[in-house]
Amino acid sequence: MATYDSLHRQCRTLESLFDTKLTAYARLASSISRAGPADSEDSDLEAGWRGREAEAEVEELLEKLGETNAALDKVAADTENPPSTSMLRAIQRHRDVYMDYGREFRRTKANVQAALDQANLLTGVRNDIDAYKSSAADQLLAERGHIDDSHRMIDETLEQAYETRSEFSRQRSSLGNIQTRMVGVLNTVPGINSVLSMIHKRRRRDSYLIGGLIGVGIFVLLMYVFR
Repeated sequence: MATYDSLHRQCRTLESLFDTKLTAYARLASSISRAGPADSEDSDLEAGWRGREAEAEVEELLEKLGETNAALDKVAADTENPPSTSMLRAIQRHRDVYMDYGREFRRTKANVQAALDQANLLTGVRNDIDAYKSSAADQLLAERGHIDDSHRMIDETLEQAYETRSEFSRQRSSLGNIQTRMVGVLNTVPGINSVLSMIHKRRRRDSYLIGGLIGVGIFVLLMYVFR
């Protein structure tokens, strides 16, 4: 039967091609699962894209294989030209292979999806960790900036204190020099000490006289009042 022969060859071709594509599809799931945390997000996106593309190819082949098996089932049910026993066994084998491939495809598809979900989860966790590290680093840098500002203010205050102390030392030194010069002048000018002593004695005598006059005046005033 020409129809059976062509369908049989087409079915075997589709089965061989499907097996190759399904193996590659399953290998993709393994490669995604083996991807480490060091892989980039672009690699995860590329794996997801390749996974969807491979899934579409395998699913298309499985659909064509199902259509071919449906055509073989019609050949097996033909009562006018009933197939031989060997044809029926071949048709049944193709049907069993198709069912096995369907189950294997669904299992592999679930594995690929699980691997992609895990990769996306790891990517999200990695991004969160990177964001936390970046935020913590920014906080540490800001805190270090505040500490540096405090140190700079302390250094400026200490510098001003040292400058003030130096200024006091210079002033004390200047006063000491003035006093030394005055003492030197007093010691070098003849008779100046005696002149200063006479001035002090005269001022003290004048004070006594003024005090005595004030006392006498007060006494006279009191005598006049109580007389």
